[in-house]
Amino acid sequence: MLLNEIHCPDCDTRDLKVHTTYTVQNGETRRVYYCATCQCYFSETYGTALAGLRTPLSRIQQILEAVNEGLSVKAACRTFHVSKNTLRTWQARLSPVKDALLLYALCHQFLHQLIEGDELYTKVNLNQPPADSPSWTVVLMDRASRFIWDLSCGEHDRTFFEQAIQTPAHVIQQTNDLALVTDGERRYGLVLFEICQTVIRTGRRGRPRQTLPEGVQVRVKNKGSQAHPRGRKRPKYQVPQPEHPNTISTLTDRDIHVNHVEAFNAALRCGMACYRRKTNTYAKKRTFAMSA
Repeated sequence: MLLNEIHCPDCDTRDLKVHTTYTVQNGETRRVYYCATCQCYFSETYGTALAGLRTPLSRIQQILEAVNEGLSVKAACRTFHVSKNTLRTWQARLSPVKDALLLYALCHQFLHQLIEGDELYTKVNLNQPPADSPSWTVVLMDRASRFIWDLSCGEHDRTFFEQAIQTPAHVIQQTNDLALVTDGERRYGLVLFEICQTVIRTGRRGRPRQTLPEGVQVRVKNKGSQAHPRGRKRPKYQVPQPEHPNTISTLTDRDIHVNHVEAFNAALRCGMACYRRKTNTYAKKRTFAMSA
């Protein structure tokens, strides 16, 4: 699937010829095209996020993956010998690529996604308990590629989770193949069940059974502090919503975790003081926390 077909930036024609080639730092060969219509020359990376970047894309990917895995910005700059401004420039230039990757994922017919969901809170105006914070950040990340499906802020209520689940719901409608794991929060699976539930009709009398769509799995890893004080302790690993009988479960208890999202949250806390724990730092305004 060709996401971006090369065309002339001036006259928008695709009648191009390869004029010459050049080599970048990592030895990769790139082409310079010639347009016979408007007689202009341009590189194959012209108008893209890689235009003018001398650093190889493999090295940029390695550094950004280290930051997403929990390495702080300062530690990444010391380890890979880059400056903070360079790292911020890479993040700013590559962030618009998310829309194209999201469109590619939704158009793919045989896409398998294992998404981790977790949230972290921001202290706004006062050093108050997490449950009373008016600004939370939800993170939905693909485990294999570390692609962030959703990163939005809001109050920790039902609307907050409904907005985050909309994107996985589109994936389910297109591919019917998705696995969602969370760390103690059951509202992910509840909202997903209400949006994408299906009815199994067996022909028997009585109300038909409602389950998740075929191929969709939801798993919750309960924390020890979330056991009900007056009831029995919840199992460590649970299936919060009924799944379709034809769904083949491929998740083991060992795979039910959100370690990759926790690593991303750790990197986010290193970059913004209002997300850090056990400190008295906080955001002065709610608008600042929402934009973060």
